[in-house]
Amino acid sequence: MEIADLKFACFDTETTGLSPESGGKICEIAVCVSRGGKVLEQFSTLVNPQCPIHPDVVAIHGITTEMASKAPTFKEILPRLEQLFDGSILVAHNADFDIGFLKSEFEAAGKMYPAYPVLDTLRMARKSKLFAKNNLGLIAQQIGISADGWHRAMADTKMLEQILYYLIKHLQDNGVHTWEKLQSSQFVSWKDLAVTH
Repeated sequence: MEIADLKFACFDTETTGLSPESGGKICEIAVCVSRGGKVLEQFSTLVNPQCPIHPDVVAIHGITTEMASKAPTFKEILPRLEQLFDGSILVAHNADFDIGFLKSEFEAAGKMYPAYPVLDTLRMARKSKLFAKNNLGLIAQQIGISADGWHRAMADTKMLEQILYYLIKHLQDNGVHTWEKLQSSQFVSWKDLAVTH
């Protein structure tokens, strides 16, 4: 499939802890669905994790237990997320982290987590060798994208989306035009990708 025809669901989560295995839950999620750089839909909400948010974590994203306690639960927003993710490639920066939380929340809500196709812009950035540092805010700064609101879900999602299309343009300029090649850009040196187009 051609990259131009793909639908991407860029998303970011803010959480109560570092991993679902240690009891961490999602306390905010944002999703931006686009095709060819054009936004089709976006959605953002705080999520009630039904547990306290540790002050160390609050210091990172600013979401307090009180703020989140008034929000819908993950189970309540799950139908909306399924609708946004359906037919999309999920895109996250350090996808293992966000996908791990998604899987855990799906299961806690009594749903099977579908095997959505995934692009990890952190892996792509590392393989591209384009950036001095590969974390989201610093990539944004290097390519001239505002990093305002870094560590809140929608701000991070909008940064992620712009970084994704920056990476895609770089790949397309080097002859990469299919989903298969785009997918392999997470695992193969981009110099090798460009040679084999």
